[in-house]
Amino acid sequence: MPKGSEELTNARKEEILNACASLYETMGFRDITIRDIGKKTSFTRTSIYNYFQTKEEIFLALLQREHEAWTADLKKTAGDSRALSAGEFADALAHTLEKRGCMLKLTSMNLYDMEGGSRLENLVAFKKAYWSSMEALGQCLEKFFPSMTEEDRQPFFYILFPFLFGVYPYTTATEKQKKAMEMACMDYPRYSVYELIRSLTERYLEAFSGKDLKR
Repeated sequence: MPKGSEELTNARKEEILNACASLYETMGFRDITIRDIGKKTSFTRTSIYNYFQTKEEIFLALLQREHEAWTADLKKTAGDSRALSAGEFADALAHTLEKRGCMLKLTSMNLYDMEGGSRLENLVAFKKAYWSSMEALGQCLEKFFPSMTEEDRQPFFYILFPFLFGVYPYTTATEKQKKAMEMACMDYPRYSVYELIRSLTERYLEAFSGKDLKR
């Protein structure tokens, strides 16, 4: 770790993550190098190694930041003073996830690469952020669907979180992929992240919403 204030260290880490996120908008995980990331920062490329040892650690930290942002949105939803029906909560949850395109893309394509190429302490930090997302979602369910038991909530987690691994590639296709589907006479599924998450969430929770509204 380089000498200097914690504020400087955090600022440089953020600059590295921002550079990585910018490149990831138009390039693939395997195409991006630390050299590419270094070119978009205000300090030398070799300085990056003071903060991250591998490209995989940079991407894992970016995914961690995405989960932290999602958790903040979930906690904000949980703090809503209104009672939300299944449809209203599904709408809120879907909106939190449609903003997390980078998170969904990384999760669906590169999770094993990122985890395998990162030091244990970096992986632990990411797992804590991932777990915080699950806890924040659990807080939402406890508040808006009090009739749900722990046994009811667990299946929802096991449906939603694995679902998140596939929602990005199902809703986003490259021009090459679209051309291949056209040539294969295959219809391209025209659903958004918002639409799929909302539909899944509402269908599962509507039974519990009915019970709670009767209370």
